[in-house]
Amino acid sequence: MTDSYPQFVDLSQLRVGMFVYLDIGWMEHPFPVNSFSITSPEQISTIRSLGLERIRYSPEKSTPESQADAAEQAAASAGTPASPPVLTEVESPKAVESRKRRELLASQQASLMACEKQFSNATQTFKMVTESVHAQPQVAREHAENLIQSFLQEILTEDEAAIRLLSEKAGEKTSLHSINVTVISLLLGKAMQLSKAEMLELGVGGLLHDIGKMELPDRLRWLDEHFSFAERQLYQAHVAHGVTLGRKMGLSAHAMLLIGQHHEHVDGSGYPSQIRAEKMSALSKIVALVNRYDNLCNPGNPASAITPHEALSQIFTQFKSQFHLPTLTAFIRMMGIYPPGSVVQLTDERYAMVVSVNSVRPIKPRVLIHNPDIPRDDALVINLENEADLGIHRSLKPIQLPKAAYDYLSPRKRLCYFFERSRELAPSGDTP
Repeated sequence: MTDSYPQFVDLSQLRVGMFVYLDIGWMEHPFPVNSFSITSPEQISTIRSLGLERIRYSPEKSTPESQADAAEQAAASAGTPASPPVLTEVESPKAVESRKRRELLASQQASLMACEKQFSNATQTFKMVTESVHAQPQVAREHAENLIQSFLQEILTEDEAAIRLLSEKAGEKTSLHSINVTVISLLLGKAMQLSKAEMLELGVGGLLHDIGKMELPDRLRWLDEHFSFAERQLYQAHVAHGVTLGRKMGLSAHAMLLIGQHHEHVDGSGYPSQIRAEKMSALSKIVALVNRYDNLCNPGNPASAITPHEALSQIFTQFKSQFHLPTLTAFIRMMGIYPPGSVVQLTDERYAMVVSVNSVRPIKPRVLIHNPDIPRDDALVINLENEADLGIHRSLKPIQLPKAAYDYLSPRKRLCYFFERSRELAPSGDTP
C-alpha cells in the first residue's frame, strides 16, 4: 500500500525515525531495500552521499518525534516559530522489539524478492540469447555481454557478497543451470581476485558454456547413466556445437576456450580432448568445477540429486584429482562446509536450512530455523554470526527430517542461486 499524499523532505531535514523512499535503482545505493525507516545517523550520512536533492518520505510511517525535529529545523531555517510537537505515548520495550522485528522481516523479504526478480530477469535474458543465436548471433552476444556487465556492476563492489538460495518458483527452469554456473563462477572469480576483464570473459563463457546443447534432441540434453555408447557420444558433442555457435556469435578467444574446455579435467580424464592442467585456461578450471557441483545438485533426474554438503564432500573426496587444487580450495572456502540449500541440525538440536552464505565469512551462514510457534512466512532468517552460542552440529539429508520440519523448511528439489549484499538494516539477533 502506498501513502495517499506522498511528501518530500530536504536532505538537511532527515531524522532518525523517518520512513523514506529511495526513488533510484536498487543497485545505485547500498541498502537492501528501497524503502525503510532510518535507524541511525550513519544511514542519514549514506543517503546524503547519494547525490539526491530531496527524497520522498511517509509521514504516516515515520515516528512523530522525527517529524517534529524536522519541522523545528525547517522553521529555524525560515525564522518562524515551529508548531508545538505532538505528544505521543512512549513505546514499551516489548512494542519496540516487535516493531524492529517486523521491520527486519520486511527488509529480509524485500531483499529476497529483489534477488528473485533479478534472477527471473536473467533467465529471460538467457532465453532471448538462445532464441536469437541462430538468426541474430551478434544480437545474442550483445544480450549475453550486457547481462554479465549488469552482474559485475553488483558483484565488483567493495561490499561483501552473499550466495542466496531462492525459491524453486524463481526464474525460467531451462535457464537455471546456466545462471547458477554463471553466478557462482563470478563470485569465485572475485574471491580469486580476477581482473574485471577476466571476470567479463568468465561470465560470458560461463553463461554460454552449454549453448551447444541446443543442437541436441531434448532427451539428450541431460547426461543419463543409462545412455548407450552412441548416445553418450552425441551428448558429448554439445561441446563442439557450442564452440561452433560461439564462433558465429563472435565471442572472444577466452570465452570460446572456456566453452570448449568446460568438461576437461586437470588429470586428463575429461572430454573432448583429454587435455591436462597445463593446457586448460584458468577460467576453464573455474567453470569445470562449478559445472560439476551444480550438476550434482541439479541433475536431469531430480531423484538423483544430492545435497550441497554432499556435493562438496564428494568432489573433494572422490574427484579431487580432476580439478585444479587452488581453485577447489578457494571454492570450498567460499561456499563453506554447508552451502545454501543444505539441511542441518543446530547445536541446540533444532532443524534448519541454510539460505545464505557470506562468501567472505562462510563458517556462520544464515539459516531458516524450524519453529512451530512462528508461522513459516513470519520466520526470520537468523545470522549465525550474531549467535555466539548457536552453530551447526551436522548436515542431514532432507529425508532424515521429521515431517513437521520437512514441511516447514521445504527443502528444494532444484537449487536456484543468486547473490545479495551481506548487510542488514538491523542485527538479526532474534532467535525464536
